[in-house]
Amino acid sequence: MRRQIFFIVILFVCETNARASGHGPVFGLATPTNPKGGFSVDLGTMGRVGTGTDGVMLRGALGYGITENLKVSVSAPVIFATEALQPARMSGVSPMGGDFEGLLTWRFHRSDTGVGSRIESALIGGVVLPGPQDMAGPLRNLKSRAGGVIGAVTGIASRSNYFWAGMTYQRYAESSGDRRPDLLFYSVAYAYRPRSWRTDSGWDWRIFGELTGERSGAIQRANISLPGSDGHEILFGPTTLGVYKNYAVSAGFQFPVYRAVSPIYGRERFRWCVDVAWFF
Repeated sequence: MRRQIFFIVILFVCETNARASGHGPVFGLATPTNPKGGFSVDLGTMGRVGTGTDGVMLRGALGYGITENLKVSVSAPVIFATEALQPARMSGVSPMGGDFEGLLTWRFHRSDTGVGSRIESALIGGVVLPGPQDMAGPLRNLKSRAGGVIGAVTGIASRSNYFWAGMTYQRYAESSGDRRPDLLFYSVAYAYRPRSWRTDSGWDWRIFGELTGERSGAIQRANISLPGSDGHEILFGPTTLGVYKNYAVSAGFQFPVYRAVSPIYGRERFRWCVDVAWFF
């Protein structure tokens, strides 16, 4: 498994010789959207490492700017290994696990506050469709149907500093008395871009500090909510984003800083993500 992860990461780095005008954190929510008629393609590999259980997946996403402030995106995964850890969002726009997802992002507010500086807010809504692969651990063989996700994010962006805070809520429909846990996801992300990095040619880098939280609801089997199967975890870690022309590469790690998770799940040690994007 370590060898597979190594070759996937190397492939991403080698495929990326640049990034674009859209930018944001690795794990947290952000407000950037595509220009009208503009496409974006993301290919990311991400994983969660826990005691006795690891999860690794490859997820591709396609985005399209209906207008400058309205973006639609779809994503689909390839699962290499499933983990018996608490349900996770993994990132604001990318569920961890076998779900297929469609999202609509509407940037309903933008206020320019200076040269290259602005305040933005956006609403997020979409659907999640369970994939064909079975889940691991206590969620194994749990019946599930389609669900929905709603949320909002707001933030400030300038040439040197970036700050976003947001939240989403995800819930699945019931199937034969079973229901997958609902999930409240929230994030706070701050980025700094030193003056020496603010270039109009070559690579343009930002460094982030990202905090995310996930509050998972109880598992429902045969119309019974399993007591003590809910949980709450908060993670923090460094990430980076590099932009070159219409390409981008981002990567980072997160480690738990607070954990109140049911013992029926494994203990998460850290999570990681590497993503490349192409805007056209």
